[in-house]
Amino acid sequence: MGRSLTRQLQDPPADVKAKIAVWQRVALKTRRRAQNPPHKRQWLCIHRFEGAWTDPDPPYYGGLQMDLGFQRAYGGGLLTRKGTANHWTPLEQMWAAERAHRAGRGFYPWPHTARYCGLI
Repeated sequence: MGRSLTRQLQDPPADVKAKIAVWQRVALKTRRRAQNPPHKRQWLCIHRFEGAWTDPDPPYYGGLQMDLGFQRAYGGGLLTRKGTANHWTPLEQMWAAERAHRAGRGFYPWPHTARYCGLI
């Protein structure tokens, strides 16, 4: 989401074991960040009032009830690889919603549910 997928250590340690330890810390931090989208509690609240994470019923799919246009715009790679949002993991669905939020859409794609959750 704006950061390069590859990284290089600044001032890497010379010792191989120390390098491995540093990369393990980087991997742990990255995993923790990936498993906790910035608005995770808000997405879970919206999900509570929407469908099941695996809801296959058109025109809205998944636990955040995303239509195909939304999925193309904010989860294009996932849509291509996995199909509609009902085939994505809950975290993948939340990260697609997070991309929409960061693009300026906020919680407005879910107007009623976001109101129930006190988000708008």
